[in-house]
Amino acid sequence: MLASQKKNTEFDENTHVETKEPGKSVYKVDQLNLWYGEDQALKNIELDIPEREVTAIIGPSGCGKSTFIKTLNRLTEMIPSVKTSGGIYYRNQDIFDKKYKVELLRTKVGMVFQQPNPFPKSIYENIVYGPKIHGIKDKKVLDDIVENSLKGAALWEEVKDDLKKNAFGLSGGQQQRLCIARCLAVEPDVILMDEPTSALDPISTLKIEELVQELKKNYSIIIVTHNMQQAGRISDNTAFFLNGEVVEYDQTDKIFSSPDDKRTEDYISGRFG
Repeated sequence: MLASQKKNTEFDENTHVETKEPGKSVYKVDQLNLWYGEDQALKNIELDIPEREVTAIIGPSGCGKSTFIKTLNRLTEMIPSVKTSGGIYYRNQDIFDKKYKVELLRTKVGMVFQQPNPFPKSIYENIVYGPKIHGIKDKKVLDDIVENSLKGAALWEEVKDDLKKNAFGLSGGQQQRLCIARCLAVEPDVILMDEPTSALDPISTLKIEELVQELKKNYSIIIVTHNMQQAGRISDNTAFFLNGEVVEYDQTDKIFSSPDDKRTEDYISGRFG
């Protein structure tokens, strides 16, 4: 288990200003339980997730990986039958606190899904959608956001002359990077990725992996992946989920070379899953 890291992050309820310190925790999950109706999907999850690192969530299908990552920005509560207990603390703030606005959380904690999901709009309009919602109307400012976001997603050079074209005309890999750029446009703190390369070809997958390594310089990234090799290549820390529980959580090198739990070893070596 990673050593618990004490957070020194300040949060002002009125201005929403955060003071970040690299190497500290961005999330602390404390005895989190989640049910879909009578079926318990997450059981006493406890994780301390470091800032500006890549944390991989691995495990077989149906083990709770996607449920967990969606709970980190409260997407699961959109399902009427869901109920939770325990706590999730984002920069010392209880995200389940009624005073904590879910809209603010989802601005700070962006999400990239398994299937690329660009809006049926131009490349440009995909990027400015979020900033416009937040009240930015100045064309020059929006233009800068588009360029910077696309550069941040390593897509600018490929689309800079086609910004007015429909996003659906992009390849699958380009669409996924566009979705990442759309996420970057609202200046998030954390990027959640739910199997972002599972629908992509090997070349596009490599580009996304290279992008993740670049993004972690400025963002905390939590990625669900079914690909053991991918987790080993790109993550700093790995949590192994099984039947809704965290079996083991440690630095990725440790998890893959000398796990403490035999179930972890069996899964990584392909004996099940």
